[in-house]
Amino acid sequence: MTQTETIPTRAGDARITWYAAGSGARFVVALGHGAGGGIEARDLQALAARLPEAAAATVALVEQPWRVAGRKLAPAPKTLDAAWRDLWPALRAPGLPVVAGGRSAGARVACRTARDLGAHAVLALAFPLHPPGRPEKTRSDELAGTGLPTLVVQGGNDPFGRPAEFPEGAHRLVEVAWADHSFAVPKRAATTQEDALRTVTDGVARWLRSLPA
Repeated sequence: MTQTETIPTRAGDARITWYAAGSGARFVVALGHGAGGGIEARDLQALAARLPEAAAATVALVEQPWRVAGRKLAPAPKTLDAAWRDLWPALRAPGLPVVAGGRSAGARVACRTARDLGAHAVLALAFPLHPPGRPEKTRSDELAGTGLPTLVVQGGNDPFGRPAEFPEGAHRLVEVAWADHSFAVPKRAATTQEDALRTVTDGVARWLRSLPA
C-alpha cells in the first residue's frame, strides 16, 4: 500500500511517496531522485517494490520541490540540501532509523547531509563520482565524508564513474554488470535488464539486513 504526502520546504513543496513494510519494519529507506529524472527511475521503483518484503524496510521516495513544481532543471546543490534537511523530520516520523539515500544527484545530497541529520546509514545509487570524461573532477570526498555505513551500487559501464575508479574506503560497493548510469543494459550484454535490477535489489536488501537496527 502506498501513501503520498506533501511537505513544505524553504525551496517549495516536496512530496514523499511511502511504501510501507508494516509493523515489522526495521528502517525507513529514504531515496531521492537524480537531476535528470524523478522517482519513476527503474532502480527506485524496483527498490520500492522489493525492500518492504525483502528487508523489512519502509521505502520513502522523495521528490524534490523543483520536480514537484514541474521545472526541468535542478537547482544548485545547496538548494537541494536545504530542501532535504527541511523534509527530514517527516522521514523520521515513523520512529525508525532512517537510511538516507538516492540516485545520482540524490545520492550526493544524502552523502553531504546524512551525518548532520543523524541518518543510520547511506545508500548511494549510481553515485556520480565525476562528470563524464573528467575523472580529475572527483567527488570522492562526499562519499568518504559520510562517516556512516555506506553502500554504493554502481553500473559497470557508468560514465560518471565505473566501479574500478572508486577509491578504497569504508564503503561497500555492488557492481551491476554492463549497466550504465540508469542501470540500463545493452541488448548485447550477457545479462538481462531484469537480472540487472535484481542485482540492485538483492544487493541492497542483503546490506540492509546486515545493518543493526
